[in-house]
Amino acid sequence: MDFTQIYESFQGLENPSFWQHVYMRFYRAWFEGDRWMQYFEGLGTTVLVTILALLIGVVLGVVVAVIRTGHDQQRKGKHNPVLGVLNLICKIYVTVIRGTPMLVQLMIMGFVVFQNSRNFTMVGALALGINSGAYVAEIIRGGLMSLDPGQMEAGRSLGLGYLPTMTYIVVPQAFKAILPALGNEFITLLKDTSLISAIAGKEVVYFAKAIGAKTYDYMFPLLIIAVMYLILVLIFTWLQGKLERRLRASDRR
Repeated sequence: MDFTQIYESFQGLENPSFWQHVYMRFYRAWFEGDRWMQYFEGLGTTVLVTILALLIGVVLGVVVAVIRTGHDQQRKGKHNPVLGVLNLICKIYVTVIRGTPMLVQLMIMGFVVFQNSRNFTMVGALALGINSGAYVAEIIRGGLMSLDPGQMEAGRSLGLGYLPTMTYIVVPQAFKAILPALGNEFITLLKDTSLISAIAGKEVVYFAKAIGAKTYDYMFPLLIIAVMYLILVLIFTWLQGKLERRLRASDRR
């Protein structure tokens, strides 16, 4: 007897038990009309949006962190005016993004900046990336500033410029220190993708709401996607821990 036959047999009951009623609700939310495919379609979009937003956030974060760190580490009496202007822009960006709600930023991007766009999923990915960039910038900047200034001076004494010194000496050391914080930011970003449904972004929450509207029962669609998010977070947390252990093992060699 398959799932459909079980469901049909329960439907014929005048007074189904609690567990039979639960099964019928779950069946309508997952099996009926192959709705499980919609959840996985939305889940694929969720992962894609998370990856795109993370890439945007890391690129923005690195640029902002390098500019701000370079400005703060200037020698006394030697201040670059261009770097000063860029640093001011970066400070405004970080302050505004960190000081306003993610949902409001998404709505501004979706309903104001890109109001004529039909691809709200990609608009959501861009908004999440811009938001993540501000937090990643502070994470990276904190890691860079925590290193011994002698690392930078050693690179400069070898004839390396600022960017080569940052690229080959400072950043690789800082990466190990900021990896846990970056991993947490990625997990936060994964969960924040649920917000893009507010601007009609078609990720897993969007499909759960659509299924709930068809079945007039939101409980099981929402429980199903909650379990999906939990499984993804557990997987990424495990991968992050494994990477951290490998990096610590390489340090001991």
